[in-house]
Amino acid sequence: MQAAAFTAGAAVAPAALSQSASPAPISRDERMARIAKAQSLMRAAGLSGLLVEPGSTMVYFCGVDWWLSERPTVLLLPADGEACMITPAFEADRLRHLLQVPAQVRTWEEHENPFKLLADWTRELGMTKRSIGADVAVRFLISEPLARAGVHLTAGSAIVDGCRMIKSPAEIAIMQRAADITVAAYRQVGARIAAGMAPADITALMTTALRQGGAQRVSGHTLVGVASSFPHGGAPEPVRTGSVILMDFGCTLDGYYADISRTMVFGEPTALQRKVWNHVREGQMVAFEAARIGAPAGSVDDAVRRYYAGLGYTDGLAAPGLTHRTGHGIGLDVHEPINLVRGEATRLAPGMCFSNEPGLYHRGVFGMRIEDCMYLTEGGPRFFSTPPRSIDAPFF
Repeated sequence: MQAAAFTAGAAVAPAALSQSASPAPISRDERMARIAKAQSLMRAAGLSGLLVEPGSTMVYFCGVDWWLSERPTVLLLPADGEACMITPAFEADRLRHLLQVPAQVRTWEEHENPFKLLADWTRELGMTKRSIGADVAVRFLISEPLARAGVHLTAGSAIVDGCRMIKSPAEIAIMQRAADITVAAYRQVGARIAAGMAPADITALMTTALRQGGAQRVSGHTLVGVASSFPHGGAPEPVRTGSVILMDFGCTLDGYYADISRTMVFGEPTALQRKVWNHVREGQMVAFEAARIGAPAGSVDDAVRRYYAGLGYTDGLAAPGLTHRTGHGIGLDVHEPINLVRGEATRLAPGMCFSNEPGLYHRGVFGMRIEDCMYLTEGGPRFFSTPPRSIDAPFF
């Protein structure tokens, strides 16, 4: 088995990392402040409330990690007053146990029509005087019977995004920890990659290392050879001398995501592979320097494409070049608003968190992507994970 040409250095064991101090979980006071902010935004927008189904927004406001079902469990957040949770009667005790904020819990029995009761309760809570904002994840299963009952729903994205886009110090600390776990896993697994391995073998090693490091959920994939020329992969092939290996992995801690990509060459990189890797690494720094408070988010993407165009790549979304956005928001979802993409006019603000991943792809040949997430401060952007120094040390 041939070892990779880069110097691996001392591997950091995720299991050892997991024994260090963990960041504090999101407090009840912080969740209450989130609700207060959402209610203020609702009143300013002329909305009477917000309707939320299970998912990351429900976790964000009340700490309840539930599941989607034909039996609806929903959060009703009025523009004024206490939150209300609605759930099947047999789930009420469990829901009360999970709730991390004060809320009244209303129930329905199996023989009752939950949608009629939900519509009646919105009226009782005074939420039908004006439109109710609906989280983007609310299903037609919920919205359609409410509309038939005369409840007017409208998009609630401005309310949800207005809260979730700006991360608190507590959120950033959790995301930092998730990034540390992911970096440690890369360092452990990078030293074990060998000729003949299938992409699935490398993915399995990363999954194990991330879980041993304390990750709660693991996601990601490994692309080898020509498959790396497509951002989300192609036909699998084994590791050979000269193979480009693109690894894109992340994990969650307390629901918050890390998302990190690394690209290496098994064996000695060719001059072209080295050049493209260096271009991507510099593209990352162009994006980092462009991510300044008050700048339109799209200007970060513009800056990277100008740099790449000067090197001879296309300045659009075609190959050879950067075929996707420079970055995406990240937090309780791995992809959140807003994006670092051409035309995005939202102004960058302290507390926003983004991936920084301006990959370059030569279709049918290979692709290179280095991805590190960053958060914005008054003094400028900061990385959660330190980008690698060179193609010869891709995990350090």
